[in-house]
Amino acid sequence: MIASSTPRSRRERPAKPALSRDAIIAAAVSVLREEGLKHLTMRRLASALDTGAASLYVYFQSTADLHAAVLDELLGTVTLEPEAIEGSWNDRISRVLTSYTSVLIAHATLARSALVSRPSGPNYLALVERLLSLLDEGDVPRDRAAWGIDLLLLFATSLAAEHGTRGSADDIPAQEAAISTALRGASSSRYPGIAAVGEDLLSGSPEARYAWGIAVLLAGIEAAPRPIRETS
Repeated sequence: MIASSTPRSRRERPAKPALSRDAIIAAAVSVLREEGLKHLTMRRLASALDTGAASLYVYFQSTADLHAAVLDELLGTVTLEPEAIEGSWNDRISRVLTSYTSVLIAHATLARSALVSRPSGPNYLALVERLLSLLDEGDVPRDRAAWGIDLLLLFATSLAAEHGTRGSADDIPAQEAAISTALRGASSSRYPGIAAVGEDLLSGSPEARYAWGIAVLLAGIEAAPRPIRETS
């Protein structure tokens, strides 16, 4: 008997899951992890969801908007730490920011995108709220804390983005060796400042330099008065 070639009715096909913002973000995170940010386009995501790209624009205004939402989703894995954790407020801010940077480093291409496409979802708000509460615990005036948040997150984001632009792990030792050779071989007559600082330019582990950078920012946030608000 010859099998019937009659096409199946649409009513007999399994219904596609309803499209939603959460479902789109979940699919986007999956594409990001498997293929990288370069391939996280509206067209690729629409294909993964078996829908048209136009349907996604109902939920996201642009690809940058989508990337910001994906970043916010990943920020849900940042360790905000409970109040009971031991250590000074400075130490806890450093740990929160270290966790934030680690999340971005794990998705380095997205970290570069984060420099221009900032998240604004609930996980980003939770991160900002946590940092503000720690600054408040340290008696940092609220107007300075409000501006200081930008500096802290920009510092952490920039380091993660830099990590993602330095090439593969095999390239890093060669890059570091080239920098070291250039600094150590710099002419003292032409570059007296470099010669005077000497090995301090190359000293310290990345972790130590990161912690010191946060300490410098916190000290500045505490000490530097915010400019007087302009009156209209």
